Amino acid sequence: MRMTDTIPSKPTKQRKAVALISGGLDSLLAAKVVQEQGIHVEGINFYTGFCVEGHTHAIRKKDKEKQKRNNALWSAEQLGIKLHILDISEEYKDIVYNPKHGYGANLNPCLDCKIYMVNQAQDWADENGFDFIITGEVIGQRPKSQRKETMPIIARESGAEDRLLRPLCAKNLIPSLPEREGWVNREELYDFSGRSRKPQFELAEKFGFEDYAQPAGGCCFLTDANYSKKLADLWAARGEKRYELDDIMLLKVGRHIRPKPNFKLIVSREEGENNFLRGYKKEFTSIHTVSHGGPLTLLEGTFDKEDIKLAAQIVARYSGGKNAEKVTVEVENYNQTSYVMDVTPMQPHEVKEDWHI
Repeated sequence: MRMTDTIPSKPTKQRKAVALISGGLDSLLAAKVVQEQGIHVEGINFYTGFCVEGHTHAIRKKDKEKQKRNNALWSAEQLGIKLHILDISEEYKDIVYNPKHGYGANLNPCLDCKIYMVNQAQDWADENGFDFIITGEVIGQRPKSQRKETMPIIARESGAEDRLLRPLCAKNLIPSLPEREGWVNREELYDFSGRSRKPQFELAEKFGFEDYAQPAGGCCFLTDANYSKKLADLWAARGEKRYELDDIMLLKVGRHIRPKPNFKLIVSREEGENNFLRGYKKEFTSIHTVSHGGPLTLLEGTFDKEDIKLAAQIVARYSGGKNAEKVTVEVENYNQTSYVMDVTPMQPHEVKEDWHI
């Protein structure tokens, strides 16, 4: 070879990143920012059981106009990337029961949740030959898990360390490994902070994203005060922190009324909920009105004949016969034996406020 000949250089290795895709705007933008720098990006989404917004929208008539899409899949489609959905619903129970860093405003173990998900993404990245992890976190966006002091905790306790890149607020943090190694250009990352969503909306417009999910945090029911109250009531009634997937769904459907500590009623509010609760009739004792139109109701707990009569009077109060002298109801046990009874509808003032969960 002559001295003037050029020695061919090795092609630069394309780096690969896995992005946590919740379905919210922040994770969508974070993945796009890195993707724009020529990084191969794939998404990962975790099924905990608590993000079932699409199911409840499908059940209730009042929500019929709401989107019933899977927002994580929608985000992946917008990005043109592969999305890996991992079911962690069983392992996740321990995080809900015993969060090391405690709960947020409700029963949301947000910091422990983020640590666990980044840890699982790190394991997945190692197994599949990916170089680093992307999240859509923004300093100050969330009071529990997205504070400047919690960012290092997530990186450290998840095991991701400096392989964790937060593109939307990276300029407010110490440079991560991908930045130091030049895999990504730090100057093309962002310095978002605080609760304002304006910078994200502007960036979404720049990238041409429309019709993205609202709010930013996805659809975890554990952040909802009413839902958390029902879950806490369930645990108190059972005497232990325990739930199954059916519990998660049923807590979001109907009126939940506990007239006595030993049992509660789940009273449907409309036809869609009636149809949904009908699927549980083989697992619960149910009550429905015969003489008038009315809700299907499930009874949960332990109860005797007097409890059933009380429950039937409450059901009658929410039926079309609420002003009648008598309402006929059918009580059907989970073993499919049934009987009918006449009851006097309970008056509104007799349904005590503290019975409503």
